[in-house]
Amino acid sequence: MRVNRILLSSSLIVVALVIQVSVLARLHLPGAVPDLLLLTVLGLALVYGHVGGSLIGFGAGLLADLAPPADHAVGRYALVLCVIGYLAGLVKPESGQVRSATGPMAVVVAAAVGSTLLYAGVGALVGDTAARHVGLGGLLFSAALYDLLLAPFVVPGVMALARRAENDPLAESNSAKSADLASGWNSGGTGLRIGAQRGLRAKAARARVARAGRIKGVKRL
Repeated sequence: MRVNRILLSSSLIVVALVIQVSVLARLHLPGAVPDLLLLTVLGLALVYGHVGGSLIGFGAGLLADLAPPADHAVGRYALVLCVIGYLAGLVKPESGQVRSATGPMAVVVAAAVGSTLLYAGVGALVGDTAARHVGLGGLLFSAALYDLLLAPFVVPGVMALARRAENDPLAESNSAKSADLASGWNSGGTGLRIGAQRGLRAKAARARVARAGRIKGVKRL
């Protein structure tokens, strides 16, 4: 990963985790807790792709596993966010720009449900049955609802920051590539530029001939 990606991702993850632990976890909402850390990982994965998303998800989850008041096995949430970041990165837009909010919102709902199921599944493997006592159905519904309500305020901003950090050091090369592609398309794909250049050359030749004729007529007089 590039240095700008690491710095931006680390800063956003730390801020999201602090808000998650100090504010959202203390709201005492029914069911699940709004997962700001998950939404941050999703926003970064939708820009950086599946490799970056999995690495960011693993680091964010491991940090959440170690941050107090964590009461589960270390590595549990790291595994969950690593898988979610990888899968979210697979649906990264080809152009890097999101044309509609439908796709990201569907990704948010799927990630909220998937992360809750995966977290409960891993917990069942290690002997944690807390999800059974709370009710898995209520957790799934509340997690999807809370994350869906919070997503419009988090995911677009994270994606915008990630795209800006990604394009800054490569702005000149990207513009050069765009210019090369445009010139190649005009000259090789459509032939419009070649035709225009030929027309201009023909006009210039006719103008030179007419000018030479006028000069000869003046000399004869």
